[in-house]
Amino acid sequence: MTAAREQELLASVPTGLFIGGEWRESTSGATFPVIDPSTGEVLAHVADAAPEDGEAALAAAASAQSGWAATAPRERGEILRRAFELVTARADDFSLVMTLEMGKPIAESRAEVGYGAEFLRWFSEEAPRISGRYATAPDGRNRLLVAKRPVGPSLLITPWNFPLAMATRKIAPALAAGCTSVLKPAALTPLTALLFAEVLREAGVPDGVVNVIPTTRAGAVTGPLIKDARLRKLSFTGSTEVGRRLIADAADQVLRVSMELGGNAPFLVFEDADLDAAVEGALLAKLRNGGEACVAANRFLVHESIVEEFSARLVGRMRQTVVARGTDPTSTLGPLVDEATRTKVADLVDGAIDDGARLALGGETPTGAGYFYPATVLVDVPHDARILQEEIFGPVAPITAFRDEDEAVRLANASEYGLVCFAYTRDLNRGLRLAERLETGMFGLNTGLVSNPAAPFGGVKQSGLGREGGFEGIDEYLETTYIGISDPFA
Repeated sequence: MTAAREQELLASVPTGLFIGGEWRESTSGATFPVIDPSTGEVLAHVADAAPEDGEAALAAAASAQSGWAATAPRERGEILRRAFELVTARADDFSLVMTLEMGKPIAESRAEVGYGAEFLRWFSEEAPRISGRYATAPDGRNRLLVAKRPVGPSLLITPWNFPLAMATRKIAPALAAGCTSVLKPAALTPLTALLFAEVLREAGVPDGVVNVIPTTRAGAVTGPLIKDARLRKLSFTGSTEVGRRLIADAADQVLRVSMELGGNAPFLVFEDADLDAAVEGALLAKLRNGGEACVAANRFLVHESIVEEFSARLVGRMRQTVVARGTDPTSTLGPLVDEATRTKVADLVDGAIDDGARLALGGETPTGAGYFYPATVLVDVPHDARILQEEIFGPVAPITAFRDEDEAVRLANASEYGLVCFAYTRDLNRGLRLAERLETGMFGLNTGLVSNPAAPFGGVKQSGLGREGGFEGIDEYLETTYIGISDPFA
C-alpha cells in the first residue's frame, strides 16, 4: 500500500452529503476532518450536515417511500445482489479506506468487507420471501389474512468500529423490506459509508431511497428527525448511555426501535476445556478489531485449576502481536481509533493494577505518532475491579479465577449487559446448561466468533432491543397487518 495509492483512493471517495440521489455540500458550508489514527494526520474533509440537511434527507426518504414500497420484492432483491457484487469487486478499495480511517490491519478490513457484503447477499434473498398467512378462524366463521408491509422511513445510526458492516447490516434489511432510510455514520469513520452510498447508486437504488448525512452535531441533526411524524423507525448501534436517550426520544412518536448497545462479554474456560482451542478462541474474541467491538471478550473467567496455565499460554500468544499501522502487511494490531479511547483503556489498566491485579504483558502507552496501545494481559484481577464492570474497547485481557460452574455463571451474569458470552468446555451437557443459564442474547460454545449474517445478532438487558441479521433481521423493518374476512360460505 503506497502513499500514492492511498491518495488516489482518497481523492476518489465522495465527501459530500448524499441526499435525494445527489451529492451536495452542507447548507452551512461546514466540513470536518477525518483523521488517520495511526498518524494523527488529516485524511480528508467531509461535509458536516446541519439540521436543515437532516430535514432534507428525511423529506427525500419520505417522498421515495411509496414508490420503493411498491417496487417488486424480486427487483429490490436484485438491486441488493448487484450491490453485493459491486462491494465484493471493490474489496481492495473498501479495505484500504476502512484501514485508513479506522486503523485496523488491512487483513481485518478485508474480512469485514466479506462479512459486510454478505448482509447484502443474505437480504437480497430474503426480500422475495416476505410472506404472511391465510387461516380459518377457530370458530370457523371468518377468515384471517395476515400481511407484512414496510415500516416506512428509517433513521439508521452506525458506529465507527465496523464502518461497512454496520451500514450494510441496517441498510440491507431496510431495502429488502421496502423501507427508505437516512444513514448517519459515525463522524470518526464517514468515508466508508460515503463510498458505499456511491456503490448503492451504481447498483440501481433509486434517488431518495438511501440518504447519507455525516455530521459532528449528531443530536442537533437527528433530534428533530426523531420527533418528525414522517419517521417511523430508528435503528442505533452504539453505547448504552446514548441508546437510553434515543429510546426516550423515540417514545414521543412511538417509533419502532432497534438498539444494539454495549457489552461486557465474559469468556469462560472450564477445567475440561481444550486449552489450545481456548487460547486461540480467546485471541480471536479479544483482539479482533483491536478489541474495539461490542462482542469482544471483556472478562476472562478461568477455572482455578488451570488459570495459571491458561494465563501463561495467552501471554505467550499475545506477545506475538505486531503493533503497526494497519497498512503494514506485518501488522496484527493497529491503533485505537482516537486519543480519548486510548486514554480510557490506559486508565482502566492502571485502575486494575491499583485494585490489586498483576500486569503480565503490555500496559505501557507508547510514545510517538498515532493512538497505539499494546496487547495487554492482567492476571489475579479482583472480581470487583472496575475493569470487569466496564466495556474496555481495547486489546486488554483481564483474567480472574472461579471455583465451580455455579460461581462461573454468577460472575458471568453479574453485569447490566447481556450481549454475548463465550465458553470452552468438552462437556456438552454443561454447554447446554450454560446456554440456558447465562443471561445473554448470543452464546459462543467452543468458538471465539459468533457474528454471522445468517444469525440474529442482539442482546438482552442493557445490551439492547431487537435483532439484526438472520431471518429475524428483516422483521425489524416490517409491520403486521391483520385483515378479517367474512365467512365465504355464509
